[in-house]
Amino acid sequence: MAHTDHQSMRRVLRREIAGTIGLLTDEHDFRAMRRYRSFTFDDHPTYLKQVEDLLRTRAAQGSHTTVALFDPQEYAEFCAETGLNPDVPSSRTRFTAELAGTGPTLPYEGQPLTQLVPALVDEAVRQATWEYATTLLARLGSCGSCGEDIGRAAFTRASDLLVRILDTAQPGEHHLVCSVTGTPEALVSVLHSDENSDGAVQLDEAEALEFTTVLALGIATQSPGGLVMRTCTPGTTDRVYGWRLRGDGLEPLTAGEVFDAYCTDIESGDLISPESDVDYCVPPDLGPEGGGRTPHHSH
Repeated sequence: MAHTDHQSMRRVLRREIAGTIGLLTDEHDFRAMRRYRSFTFDDHPTYLKQVEDLLRTRAAQGSHTTVALFDPQEYAEFCAETGLNPDVPSSRTRFTAELAGTGPTLPYEGQPLTQLVPALVDEAVRQATWEYATTLLARLGSCGSCGEDIGRAAFTRASDLLVRILDTAQPGEHHLVCSVTGTPEALVSVLHSDENSDGAVQLDEAEALEFTTVLALGIATQSPGGLVMRTCTPGTTDRVYGWRLRGDGLEPLTAGEVFDAYCTDIESGDLISPESDVDYCVPPDLGPEGGGRTPHHSH
């Protein structure tokens, strides 16, 4: 009887343990891990099926599982830095535990891997974009004339502009894309927002942070770039409009410029048929604080 009670308690305790699985999302990374003898999977599709079965089993048992993006190169570097043998399962477990706190992760909520994998890759790209843009902003240092931290001032300006954009938008679901092309690496950031029944804007905080940082980088470096917004409201046509980066602000695009941007193939330059039920239009006025300003000195 006591033995049965102990087993029951252990089952209860297992449900209290949060787990993290490091996932090899593509064939290339999977092949890189096969060089380790202790990694015993033969092919990527079978590996993914086994992972999905494990996730479903844990969910059925009431256990919470976080899925992390497992990068073989980062794993090798981790083992080299910590002196761990990369060809033992315990080292992979240690690395996965590190990913749970620092790397791109998503909670498993019953979704199939065909949905979870792209979302996890998107999360990794978003985190990498934010880290890269943050690093570039920090390197700008302080203004030689006034001593102001250039990156911090640009982030504050970008935050104010984002608030103005959302405040002046019509009610609905908003999809924003910010692109900055003049930095060493072209950066693109996407932000989704919606409004609840009270009219309050709902944002993903991580998305908003990355979006604002990329916009701030464009402002701080005076780089070519732009911002496009699409608003979807049930029962009406979608509205699409945008701005180009100009100075430390935004300059409205004409309806024709927005149309050309949406109806031109990026790679070939060929025209694309416009979408039906879409209104390409001029953006609302952001007020005196929205436009590009000419500072009294150059950062």
